Amino acid sequence: MHLLLLGATGLVGSHVLNLALADPRVSTVTAPTRRPLPERPSLSAPIVDFDDLPEDPSIWSADAVICALGTTLKTAGSRERFRQVDHYYPLEIARLAKAHGARAFVLNSAKGADVKSLFFYSRVKGETERDILQLGFDRAVLVRPGLIDGPRQEPRPMEQWAGRVLSMLNPILPSSLKANPPEAIARAMLDAAVSAAPGVTIVPSQDLL
Repeated sequence: MHLLLLGATGLVGSHVLNLALADPRVSTVTAPTRRPLPERPSLSAPIVDFDDLPEDPSIWSADAVICALGTTLKTAGSRERFRQVDHYYPLEIARLAKAHGARAFVLNSAKGADVKSLFFYSRVKGETERDILQLGFDRAVLVRPGLIDGPRQEPRPMEQWAGRVLSMLNPILPSSLKANPPEAIARAMLDAAVSAAPGVTIVPSQDLL
């Protein structure tokens, strides 16, 4: 299959990229990014401005889409910018991909995503899920990790502290409260893009260990 990958330079997305390029089920990967990626066989990595997405069919035509875009309120700098990255970008890309023939969309969302949540982060995640589902993909998969345990390019002190605490408590924690390794999230997303059942599938954090 031809896979469209968003967020290929991030923690989870970079793992998806490595897995996809090594997977015989995937023929080619298109990974539009803000900055160049190293050249690799079967990879097309066009540079795009996510605030002004091009209409070029060569970018958006794919069999399936994996979206691992995301930021934090601190990194974004404002609620408006956070919503731009975590809601507007995925939704606009989903629309473009659907218009150019994509039949499957896999979204890296978050545990607790809910349009009625009192927490802004969870509410935006829920709104993104809702709006992408309304586009009517043949196969839509919502992957909902909890805390993602892994090194990031930008510092996230609170997540790092929480990750250390959860690591110490790991032997006694229920699976629903354990941190999720980025490799496990990436593997689940890739498998879902290739073989998820028709309709809507939700992958909870306890299935991402």
